Amino acid sequence: MLISTANAQQAAAAADPTGGLMQLLPIILMFVVLYFLMVRPQMKRAKEHKALVEGLAKGDEVVTGGGIAGRVTRVSDNFLALEIADTVEIQVQKQAVTLVLPKGTLKSL
Repeated sequence: MLISTANAQQAAAAADPTGGLMQLLPIILMFVVLYFLMVRPQMKRAKEHKALVEGLAKGDEVVTGGGIAGRVTRVSDNFLALEIADTVEIQVQKQAVTLVLPKGTLKSL
């Protein structure tokens, strides 16, 4: 005979008691680790920088992202004026400020 007889199908495999959770556990664990190692510290730094930028006032001595050190002479919504020499003033974005120096630091430079 050309066609073999059909055999009864095997019984269904025992159901997985964890419901497949053990297969997803490494992926879930990876996302948790990435959150605590990458996302959370970045959010903390962004929050600290926002507080630094909002706290800028006239007379503060600051350093910009480009390395320019100066004293704040005017503060507006998005920009501030930095005095980098006796009569030289430049406009920079507030977001460019990366560090607020202690008072009197510029005199020692």
